[in-house]
Amino acid sequence: MRITRVAAVAAAATLALGLTACGGDDGSGEDTGAGSKSFAAGSTMERLNKAQAIKIGTKFDQPGFGQKGLSGKPEGFDVEVAKIIVKELGIPEDKIEWVEAPSKVREDVIVNGTVDLVAATYTINDKRKERIAFAGPYYEAGQNIMVKKDDTTITGPDSFKDGTKKVCSVTGSTPAEEIKKYVKDVATQLVLFDTYDKCRDALKGGQVDAVTTDNVILLGYIAKDEASFKLAGDNFTKEPYGIGVKKEDTDFRNFINDTLEKAFSDGSWKKAWDDTAGKFGAELGAAPTVNRY
Repeated sequence: MRITRVAAVAAAATLALGLTACGGDDGSGEDTGAGSKSFAAGSTMERLNKAQAIKIGTKFDQPGFGQKGLSGKPEGFDVEVAKIIVKELGIPEDKIEWVEAPSKVREDVIVNGTVDLVAATYTINDKRKERIAFAGPYYEAGQNIMVKKDDTTITGPDSFKDGTKKVCSVTGSTPAEEIKKYVKDVATQLVLFDTYDKCRDALKGGQVDAVTTDNVILLGYIAKDEASFKLAGDNFTKEPYGIGVKKEDTDFRNFINDTLEKAFSDGSWKKAWDDTAGKFGAELGAAPTVNRY
């Protein structure tokens, strides 16, 4: 009787140990559940990790950075950088809710809490910092101009100073503000839409003479239609891309900065580029220095 009882206790202990070892293991070898990460109590990181869900704002019309693919989900460099952050939070990719965030609403969706962060070719500048905060930069682009393939009249931003050419950009974007320095008459020459796809279509249809935004975005359009478009001249600005978060959330911003620096060094940042925007011929360059303001 004593031998039987001892054997039963040993068997129960072995079973319990086996269940503990297997608990939460999906067989993938990758620990992505809430229990796999530990964050400061009350932090945004803890909240998101416990919820095992996150909302991310990005563009749906930016080739190579954030464009809806056949899967119905956005694809591109911004998307992959955001996924690196999500992985560090211990949240599975399939728990990401992607929210379209055109230029004119990016600050609004952060301030209103519609999203937890924005990764959307989001140039860091002082005006935007009045409402939100930035982690990064994680990439530096430059503004350029796209024209029709056979256009020889536009060679750079100075080509708009005579007042005869129309240029298209997006409402609320840094490129839209920058090009105003070069056009003779903003009211008649600058055409604004809510997406760059509409600018591209207007250029192809002859409603405008050029499209201006960051070079890497334009290179994405050109890669998809080399017979129709080309760049006109060199980059004429520097556009550091950052991750937008709530202005007061310093801990979350620091966490994202730490994650970006880790990605710079472990190769995941470069892989994200090579798999997306890098296919269009743009140079990645050296990893930028994170601005921990």
